[in-house]
Amino acid sequence: MSRRSAGIDAGFVCNGEKVWYSVGMKDLSRAGFSLAQPLSEDEAAAMHPMSLAFVGDAVQSLFMRTAVAVADGGKTGAQHREVTRTVNAVAQAAASARISPLFDEREADIFRRARNCHIQTSAKHAERAEYRRASGLEAVLGFLFLTGKTERLNEFLRIAAEEDEGC
Repeated sequence: MSRRSAGIDAGFVCNGEKVWYSVGMKDLSRAGFSLAQPLSEDEAAAMHPMSLAFVGDAVQSLFMRTAVAVADGGKTGAQHREVTRTVNAVAQAAASARISPLFDEREADIFRRARNCHIQTSAKHAERAEYRRASGLEAVLGFLFLTGKTERLNEFLRIAAEEDEGC
């Protein structure tokens, strides 16, 4: 079966190795993850850093969308603009500079691994270094979510959101 016919198809280079993956909907039912049963730290740390970043980006976006919707309840277009001021590579890179001193050893390692991955896509309005730091932060957020460390995740998400208010 070709990668394209199997479902979702993507690829990236990390630490000099090209990685392709394909996920079909049938594979998702066997994913082995439940919000009620988080992954162990070792299981999550063993995941590819860009997979952690993929989850972390969604977690930050959902957090900000929920916060804006609950606080505002106004027009969705205005809500979307408010969220995208914080959930973008430039803002995430700036937030990573404020959050990274708080990282424990494992979080720092995950951040470094994701930051050092060679990413074949780029952000429209960010420098390559900003995009890489943003990916590092997203990977840490994904790791915290997948391991059920909600207090720490909430702390980091609030710090990231506060940076936008300080601009």
